[in-house]
Amino acid sequence: MPDSATVSLKDIERARRAIAGRVRLTPVDVSATLSALIGAPVLLKLEHQQITGSFKLRGATNAVLNLSEAQRTRGVVGVSTGNHGRGLAYAARETGVRCVICMSALVPKNKVDGIKAQGAEVRIVGRSQDDAQAEVDRLVADEGMTMLPPFEHPDIIAGQGTIGLEILEQVPAVETVIVPVSGGGLISGVAAVLKARKPAVRIIGVSMERGAAMHQCQKAGKPVFVEELTTLADSLGGGIRLDNRYTFGMVRNLVDDLVLVSESKIAGAIRHTYRVERQIVEGAGAVGIAALQARRIADPGVTVVVLSGGNIDMDLHYRIICGEDVDVTKE
Repeated sequence: MPDSATVSLKDIERARRAIAGRVRLTPVDVSATLSALIGAPVLLKLEHQQITGSFKLRGATNAVLNLSEAQRTRGVVGVSTGNHGRGLAYAARETGVRCVICMSALVPKNKVDGIKAQGAEVRIVGRSQDDAQAEVDRLVADEGMTMLPPFEHPDIIAGQGTIGLEILEQVPAVETVIVPVSGGGLISGVAAVLKARKPAVRIIGVSMERGAAMHQCQKAGKPVFVEELTTLADSLGGGIRLDNRYTFGMVRNLVDDLVLVSESKIAGAIRHTYRVERQIVEGAGAVGIAALQARRIADPGVTVVVLSGGNIDMDLHYRIICGEDVDVTKE
């Protein structure tokens, strides 16, 4: 495995200064129902209310702002399951930089359309992030574009970590933070802040049962190939890269536990978040609530759950909240 690298608290504090005024400081809301369920205060970090509908804008903005003039001239390219692409497209447009987003055919149409609406060029390649990454690599080699990946980049991780700074300021008594996990950029950044500032805080990562790459890689003790599967938590799909230098090691060293939730629990959490919390979240944004409802986290104490994104297809959302037994694995 390649030598591991990390992102520091100072890196994240620097990122916060850089992106100030360009991203939204998202609020936290108390969930009375979830608080009663676990017998301790539960607060929801409403990151799905970010400008582009997910936390990804933070890292993308920080990374774009750190480009050299030569890199800005040649443009940026990235692979995405949707939310990173939207954030990167927005950040690039705001700074006048060309942006190409490569995606697999598994990415929902609403997320593809959302990226196009931000002015980026979208290329659909294959049926996995690895397939789409091949086109990214070609653009880097042939056109000199700069790759800004969804998670495996210090500026991306530092930008996502600004959520951790906000959580500590908004909920200083926090004891457990629950974070969705895909490639690990979000949880790595948040954990870097919390373990530096308040080491006793527990960091719990949550993924779906179908194709949870980081979970399987940690069990294997190294980055391994994990098949990407259809899931309600589509934003959590994709691998962590076999040459991972940052997030695998940061998750291993800083995160207290990784848990998985089923498709039915994710659907139930989407339904709960709408009916009870009055919030619209996508599957990836609901996994933390699903973990609490499934009692997957013992004695969490004062808890903050990061609702990471809200870019769900609204027809799918309607079916779920109306009680339909949605099985996207068969659609």
